[in-house]
Amino acid sequence: MGCSTVTTEGNTNTTAPPGATSATATAVPTRTTTVTKQPPATVTTTRVAPPENPVPRGPANSCNYTSSRPTIRRGSSGAAVQQAQCYLNLSMTGVSMPEDGDFGPVTEAATRRFQRCAGITVDGLIGPQTWSYLIYWADSSTYLC
Repeated sequence: MGCSTVTTEGNTNTTAPPGATSATATAVPTRTTTVTKQPPATVTTTRVAPPENPVPRGPANSCNYTSSRPTIRRGSSGAAVQQAQCYLNLSMTGVSMPEDGDFGPVTEAATRRFQRCAGITVDGLIGPQTWSYLIYWADSSTYLC
C-alpha cells in the first residue's frame, strides 16, 4: 500500500450573489490543502520452523545416548532423557544440567524455558514438536536463548 496525496490548487474563485453582475462579484481565495495518507504500520515476525525430520549432525552428534524420541515428562528416566538433557545443554545459555537420565524439576524447568524461547507449546513435555526443535537448536551454531 503506497502513499496517496490530494491537492487542490490555490487559485481564486469569483462568486456573485444570484442576479448580481460581474461588477459586484467578490473575490474569494481558495485554500490549498494537502492530505497525505500513510499506510498503517505493519510488523511482521517470522519464525523459522526446523525441518520435520531433522538428522542430527555437528554438535548434536555429541549426544549419542539413543536415537529413540519417545514422549518424556517429569518422572521419566533413561537414555531418551539423557539425550534430551544433552540437547538442552547445547541449545541454551546458562544450562549445564547433569545428563543423568532423570527427568526431574531441573530438566522440566529447562524444557519449559526452551519451549518459551522457541515459541512452541509450553507444557514441560518433550514430544515430537519439542524433539524436532531440540535437535535443530542443538545443531545450530548459536544458542536459542
